[in-house]
Amino acid sequence: MTTDAIAIEDLPAARGRELGPSSWVPITQDDIDVYADLTGDDNPLHVDEAAAAASPFGGRIAHGMLTLSMVVLPLREIYRVSGASAGIVYGFDRIRFPAPTPSGGRIRLVGRIAEVEDRGDAIQVTLALTFEVEGSAKPGVVAELILRHFR
Repeated sequence: MTTDAIAIEDLPAARGRELGPSSWVPITQDDIDVYADLTGDDNPLHVDEAAAAASPFGGRIAHGMLTLSMVVLPLREIYRVSGASAGIVYGFDRIRFPAPTPSGGRIRLVGRIAEVEDRGDAIQVTLALTFEVEGSAKPGVVAELILRHFR
């Protein structure tokens, strides 16, 4: 679901707006292996097929932080701001990983504009985000993303 851009001056009125869902985005074993190589996180749950099969998860799973880092593509579908000179990720709050994302699984993003604050040179927006995992009753990630949109 692609959404129309919200003008920066209209962000305060958009508080509470529901976002999404985005399209499904796959997380492949290649993605997991590259992430493991880049970060040094070679936990067998992510990269060792036999060890992961013997785990409570029954197979290899994506790193929680990899799943979280996949936010950009689906977020661009469901949340866009126009009229800003620049935008940055200011941070994340309350990050949780309720369920694993299996290797080869797909995620999509839903959310809500939870807070909007005028910071003078920027509008700060907190998005309450949920990364749904296809076929799972629980989400892969729940987090608050804080963005700053500069005037």
